[in-house]
Amino acid sequence: MRSYLSIMRPAHWSKNIFVFVGLIFGGRLLGPAKEVLLAVGSSVGGFACFSLAASSIYILNDIIDREADSMHPEKRNRPIASGSITVYSAALLALVCAIVAIAGSFRLAWEFGLIIMGYIALMILYTGLLKRVMIMDCVVLATGFCLRAIAGAVLVNVFISPWLIICTFALSLFLAFGKRRGEIAQLGVNSTSFRRTLAGYTPELLAHMLDVTSGLAIVCFLLYAMDDRTFRVFGTNNLVYTTPFVLYCVFRFSALIQKGQYLGPVELTLNDRPFQVGFLLWVIACISIIYADRFRQILQ
Repeated sequence: MRSYLSIMRPAHWSKNIFVFVGLIFGGRLLGPAKEVLLAVGSSVGGFACFSLAASSIYILNDIIDREADSMHPEKRNRPIASGSITVYSAALLALVCAIVAIAGSFRLAWEFGLIIMGYIALMILYTGLLKRVMIMDCVVLATGFCLRAIAGAVLVNVFISPWLIICTFALSLFLAFGKRRGEIAQLGVNSTSFRRTLAGYTPELLAHMLDVTSGLAIVCFLLYAMDDRTFRVFGTNNLVYTTPFVLYCVFRFSALIQKGQYLGPVELTLNDRPFQVGFLLWVIACISIIYADRFRQILQ
Protein backbone atom coordinates (compact mmCIF):
# COMPACT_ATOMS: atom_id res chain seq x y z
CA MET A 1 0.00 0.00 0.00
CA ARG A 2 2.87 2.37 0.79
CA SER A 3 4.28 1.88 -2.70
CA TYR A 4 0.95 2.77 -4.32
CA LEU A 5 0.74 5.94 -2.25
CA SER A 6 4.35 6.74 -3.12
CA ILE A 7 3.77 6.70 -6.90
CA MET A 8 0.93 9.21 -6.41
CA ARG A 9 3.59 11.61 -5.02
CA PRO A 10 1.54 13.21 -2.22
CA ALA A 11 4.42 15.60 -1.44
CA HIS A 12 3.85 17.18 -4.86
CA TRP A 13 0.22 17.93 -4.02
CA SER A 14 1.64 21.03 -2.35
CA LYS A 15 1.79 22.53 -5.87
CA ASN A 16 -1.99 22.67 -5.83
CA ILE A 17 -2.07 25.41 -3.18
CA PHE A 18 -2.44 27.72 -6.20
CA VAL A 19 -6.11 26.64 -6.14
CA PHE A 20 -6.52 28.66 -2.94
CA VAL A 21 -5.37 31.94 -4.55
CA GLY A 22 -8.94 32.80 -5.52
CA LEU A 23 -10.23 31.98 -2.05
CA ILE A 24 -7.75 34.32 -0.32
CA PHE A 25 -7.45 37.16 -2.83
CA GLY A 26 -11.13 36.96 -3.71
CA GLY A 27 -12.06 37.90 -0.14
CA ARG A 28 -14.01 34.70 0.52
CA LEU A 29 -12.47 33.83 3.88
CA LEU A 30 -14.78 36.15 5.81
CA GLY A 31 -18.50 36.76 5.45
CA PRO A 32 -21.73 34.88 6.18
CA ALA A 33 -20.86 31.49 7.64
CA LYS A 34 -22.75 29.56 4.96
CA GLU A 35 -20.95 31.38 2.12
CA VAL A 36 -17.53 30.97 3.76
CA LEU A 37 -18.04 27.24 4.33
CA LEU A 38 -19.22 26.79 0.75
CA ALA A 39 -16.21 28.66 -0.64
CA VAL A 40 -13.72 26.81 1.57
CA GLY A 41 -15.35 23.46 0.81
CA SER A 42 -15.25 24.14 -2.94
CA SER A 43 -11.58 25.13 -2.77
CA VAL A 44 -10.66 22.04 -0.75
CA GLY A 45 -12.62 19.90 -3.21
CA GLY A 46 -10.78 21.59 -6.07
CA PHE A 47 -7.46 20.92 -4.36
CA ALA A 48 -8.37 17.23 -4.03
CA CYS A 49 -9.44 16.95 -7.68
CA PHE A 50 -6.26 18.62 -8.92
CA SER A 51 -4.20 16.37 -6.65
CA LEU A 52 -5.76 13.22 -8.11
CA ALA A 53 -5.45 14.57 -11.66
CA ALA A 54 -1.79 15.39 -11.06
CA SER A 55 -1.19 11.96 -9.50
CA SER A 56 -2.56 10.27 -12.61
CA ILE A 57 -0.02 12.20 -14.71
CA TYR A 58 2.83 11.47 -12.26
CA ILE A 59 2.09 7.76 -12.54
CA LEU A 60 1.93 7.94 -16.34
CA ASN A 61 5.22 9.83 -16.36
CA ASP A 62 6.85 7.22 -14.12
CA ILE A 63 5.67 4.45 -16.44
CA ILE A 64 7.16 6.17 -19.49
CA ASP A 65 10.37 7.22 -17.72
CA ARG A 66 10.98 4.03 -15.73
CA GLU A 67 14.25 3.28 -17.57
CA ALA A 68 15.61 6.84 -17.22
CA ASP A 69 14.54 6.91 -13.56
CA SER A 70 16.53 3.75 -12.90
CA MET A 71 19.72 5.74 -13.65
CA HIS A 72 18.77 8.66 -11.39
CA PRO A 73 20.42 8.70 -7.90
CA GLU A 74 17.08 9.26 -6.14
CA LYS A 75 14.33 8.37 -8.62
CA ARG A 76 15.67 4.86 -9.15
CA ASN A 77 13.98 4.02 -5.83
CA ARG A 78 10.54 4.91 -7.18
CA PRO A 79 8.18 1.88 -7.12
CA ILE A 80 7.85 1.47 -10.89
CA ALA A 81 11.55 2.04 -11.66
CA SER A 82 12.57 -0.35 -8.88
CA GLY A 83 10.03 -2.98 -9.99
CA SER A 84 8.04 -3.07 -6.75
CA ILE A 85 4.86 -2.16 -8.70
CA THR A 86 3.99 -3.57 -12.11
CA VAL A 87 3.27 -1.31 -15.06
CA TYR A 88 -0.25 -2.75 -15.35
CA SER A 89 -1.11 -2.00 -11.71
CA ALA A 90 0.31 1.51 -12.01
CA ALA A 91 -1.65 2.20 -15.21
CA LEU A 92 -4.86 1.03 -13.57
CA LEU A 93 -4.28 3.33 -10.59
CA ALA A 94 -3.59 6.28 -12.93
CA LEU A 95 -6.86 5.62 -14.76
CA VAL A 96 -8.83 5.48 -11.50
CA CYS A 97 -7.26 8.75 -10.28
CA ALA A 98 -8.12 10.50 -13.55
CA ILE A 99 -11.72 9.26 -13.58
CA VAL A 100 -12.34 10.26 -9.96
CA ALA A 101 -10.74 13.67 -10.55
CA ILE A 102 -12.89 14.39 -13.63
CA ALA A 103 -16.11 13.11 -12.04
CA GLY A 104 -15.48 15.07 -8.84
CA SER A 105 -14.61 18.26 -10.71
CA PHE A 106 -17.85 18.24 -12.71
CA ARG A 107 -19.76 17.77 -9.46
CA LEU A 108 -18.20 20.98 -8.16
CA ALA A 109 -18.73 23.10 -11.29
CA TRP A 110 -18.90 22.27 -14.97
CA GLU A 111 -16.37 25.01 -15.79
CA PHE A 112 -13.99 23.46 -13.29
CA GLY A 113 -14.54 20.07 -14.89
CA LEU A 114 -13.51 21.47 -18.26
CA ILE A 115 -10.37 22.96 -16.69
CA ILE A 116 -9.44 19.60 -15.14
CA MET A 117 -9.95 17.84 -18.46
CA GLY A 118 -7.86 20.50 -20.21
CA TYR A 119 -5.14 20.12 -17.59
CA ILE A 120 -5.02 16.33 -17.96
CA ALA A 121 -4.92 16.60 -21.77
CA LEU A 122 -2.13 19.20 -21.62
CA MET A 123 -0.09 17.12 -19.19
CA ILE A 124 -0.50 13.97 -21.29
CA LEU A 125 0.82 15.96 -24.26
CA TYR A 126 3.67 17.19 -22.05
CA THR A 127 4.53 13.70 -20.83
CA GLY A 128 4.42 12.18 -24.29
CA LEU A 129 6.10 14.95 -26.28
CA LEU A 130 6.56 18.48 -24.95
CA LYS A 131 8.81 17.63 -22.01
CA ARG A 132 11.48 16.83 -24.59
CA VAL A 133 11.27 20.30 -26.14
CA MET A 134 13.60 22.84 -24.53
CA ILE A 135 11.86 25.87 -22.93
CA MET A 136 8.44 24.58 -24.03
CA ASP A 137 8.72 22.01 -21.23
CA CYS A 138 8.82 24.80 -18.65
CA VAL A 139 6.15 26.87 -20.42
CA VAL A 140 3.71 23.95 -20.25
CA LEU A 141 4.41 23.40 -16.54
CA ALA A 142 3.81 27.12 -15.89
CA THR A 143 0.54 26.93 -17.82
CA GLY A 144 -0.54 24.10 -15.55
CA PHE A 145 -0.04 26.33 -12.50
CA CYS A 146 -2.07 29.10 -14.14
CA LEU A 147 -4.90 26.63 -14.71
CA ARG A 148 -4.83 25.88 -10.99
CA ALA A 149 -5.15 29.56 -10.10
CA ILE A 150 -7.93 30.14 -12.65
CA ALA A 151 -9.76 27.04 -11.41
CA GLY A 152 -9.60 28.32 -7.84
CA ALA A 153 -11.24 31.58 -8.91
CA VAL A 154 -13.93 29.71 -10.86
CA LEU A 155 -14.77 27.54 -7.85
CA VAL A 156 -15.45 30.52 -5.56
CA ASN A 157 -16.97 32.62 -8.36
CA VAL A 158 -14.59 35.58 -8.21
CA PHE A 159 -12.82 37.67 -10.84
CA ILE A 160 -9.08 37.11 -10.95
CA SER A 161 -6.88 40.01 -11.99
CA PRO A 162 -4.91 39.60 -15.25
CA TRP A 163 -1.88 40.91 -13.35
CA LEU A 164 -2.24 38.04 -10.89
CA ILE A 165 -2.46 35.51 -13.74
CA ILE A 166 0.66 36.92 -15.40
CA CYS A 167 2.41 36.96 -12.01
CA THR A 168 1.45 33.30 -11.48
CA PHE A 169 2.74 32.37 -14.94
CA ALA A 170 6.05 34.20 -14.44
CA LEU A 171 6.50 32.75 -10.95
CA SER A 172 5.74 29.26 -12.24
CA LEU A 173 8.28 29.69 -15.04
CA PHE A 174 10.77 30.76 -12.38
CA LEU A 175 10.07 27.58 -10.41
CA ALA A 176 10.29 25.38 -13.53
CA PHE A 177 13.61 26.87 -14.63
CA GLY A 178 14.78 26.54 -11.03
CA LYS A 179 14.00 22.83 -11.13
CA ARG A 180 16.07 22.44 -14.29
CA ARG A 181 18.92 24.34 -12.63
CA GLY A 182 18.71 22.15 -9.55
CA GLU A 183 18.83 18.99 -11.66
CA ILE A 184 21.95 20.17 -13.49
CA ALA A 185 23.61 21.21 -10.23
CA GLN A 186 22.92 17.88 -8.51
CA LEU A 187 23.30 15.45 -11.42
CA GLY A 188 26.26 17.12 -13.12
CA VAL A 189 27.55 15.24 -16.16
CA ASN A 190 24.81 12.61 -15.78
CA SER A 191 21.99 15.14 -16.11
CA THR A 192 21.37 14.59 -19.84
CA SER A 193 21.01 10.83 -19.40
CA PHE A 194 18.10 11.49 -17.07
CA ARG A 195 16.40 14.35 -18.96
CA ARG A 196 17.38 14.95 -22.59
CA THR A 197 16.21 18.59 -22.62
CA LEU A 198 18.89 19.41 -20.05
CA ALA A 199 21.45 19.11 -22.85
CA GLY A 200 20.07 22.38 -24.25
CA TYR A 201 20.31 24.23 -20.95
CA THR A 202 23.47 25.63 -19.38
CA PRO A 203 23.92 26.99 -15.85
CA GLU A 204 24.49 30.46 -17.31
CA LEU A 205 21.36 30.33 -19.48
CA LEU A 206 19.22 29.11 -16.60
CA ALA A 207 20.65 31.79 -14.28
CA HIS A 208 19.59 34.39 -16.86
CA MET A 209 16.12 32.83 -17.14
CA LEU A 210 15.76 32.80 -13.37
CA ASP A 211 16.66 36.50 -13.24
CA VAL A 212 14.18 37.44 -15.98
CA THR A 213 11.24 35.40 -14.71
CA SER A 214 11.73 36.36 -11.05
CA GLY A 215 11.93 40.03 -12.02
CA LEU A 216 8.79 39.73 -14.14
CA ALA A 217 6.90 37.98 -11.34
CA ILE A 218 7.86 40.65 -8.80
CA VAL A 219 6.96 43.52 -11.15
CA CYS A 220 3.57 41.95 -11.99
CA PHE A 221 2.83 41.49 -8.28
CA LEU A 222 3.64 45.17 -7.69
CA LEU A 223 1.41 46.20 -10.60
CA TYR A 224 -1.38 44.05 -9.15
CA ALA A 225 -0.89 45.56 -5.69
CA MET A 226 -0.99 49.11 -7.10
CA ASP A 227 -3.80 48.51 -9.60
CA ASP A 228 -6.93 50.68 -9.30
CA ARG A 229 -9.17 47.62 -9.24
CA THR A 230 -7.20 46.17 -6.34
CA PHE A 231 -7.84 49.39 -4.42
CA ARG A 232 -11.57 49.28 -5.24
CA VAL A 233 -11.86 45.66 -4.10
CA PHE A 234 -9.74 45.81 -0.92
CA GLY A 235 -9.92 49.53 -0.15
CA THR A 236 -6.13 49.71 0.02
CA ASN A 237 -2.94 49.24 -1.99
CA ASN A 238 -0.99 48.13 1.09
CA LEU A 239 -0.24 44.74 -0.46
CA VAL A 240 2.77 46.48 -1.95
CA TYR A 241 4.34 46.51 1.52
CA THR A 242 4.54 42.71 1.51
CA THR A 243 7.21 42.97 -1.20
CA PRO A 244 10.15 42.36 1.21
CA PHE A 245 8.76 38.89 1.98
CA VAL A 246 8.34 38.22 -1.75
CA LEU A 247 11.92 39.31 -2.47
CA TYR A 248 13.30 37.23 0.38
CA CYS A 249 11.54 34.03 -0.77
CA VAL A 250 12.48 34.54 -4.42
CA PHE A 251 16.14 35.31 -3.69
CA ARG A 252 16.52 32.46 -1.21
CA PHE A 253 14.95 30.00 -3.63
CA SER A 254 17.25 31.15 -6.44
CA ALA A 255 20.36 31.00 -4.27
CA LEU A 256 19.72 27.51 -2.85
CA ILE A 257 18.67 26.03 -6.20
CA GLN A 258 21.73 27.37 -8.02
CA LYS A 259 23.98 26.01 -5.28
CA GLY A 260 22.44 22.57 -5.84
CA GLN A 261 21.19 22.21 -2.27
CA TYR A 262 17.77 21.10 -3.49
CA LEU A 263 16.66 19.24 -6.61
CA GLY A 264 13.52 21.33 -7.13
CA PRO A 265 10.87 23.61 -5.61
CA VAL A 266 8.94 20.86 -3.84
CA GLU A 267 12.00 19.64 -1.92
CA LEU A 268 12.96 23.22 -1.03
CA THR A 269 9.52 24.37 0.14
CA LEU A 270 8.99 21.24 2.24
CA ASN A 271 12.42 21.23 3.88
CA ASP A 272 13.88 24.74 4.06
CA ARG A 273 12.67 26.34 7.28
CA PRO A 274 13.74 29.96 6.53
CA PHE A 275 11.86 29.83 3.22
CA GLN A 276 8.79 28.40 4.96
CA VAL A 277 8.87 31.17 7.57
CA GLY A 278 9.21 33.86 4.89
CA PHE A 279 6.33 32.43 2.85
CA LEU A 280 4.11 32.05 5.92
CA LEU A 281 4.76 35.65 6.96
CA TRP A 282 3.84 36.80 3.45
CA VAL A 283 0.55 34.86 3.57
CA ILE A 284 -0.29 36.26 7.02
CA ALA A 285 0.56 39.79 5.87
CA CYS A 286 -1.63 39.44 2.76
CA ILE A 287 -4.60 38.09 4.74
CA SER A 288 -4.21 40.85 7.35
CA ILE A 289 -4.23 43.55 4.67
CA ILE A 290 -7.01 42.08 2.49
CA TYR A 291 -9.37 41.47 5.41
CA ALA A 292 -8.36 44.46 7.59
CA ASP A 293 -11.71 46.23 7.28
CA ARG A 294 -13.68 43.09 8.04
CA PHE A 295 -11.47 42.33 11.05
CA ARG A 296 -12.17 45.83 12.38
CA GLN A 297 -15.92 45.35 11.92
CA ILE A 298 -15.82 42.07 13.83
CA LEU A 299 -13.83 43.60 16.71
CA GLN A 300 -16.14 46.62 17.05
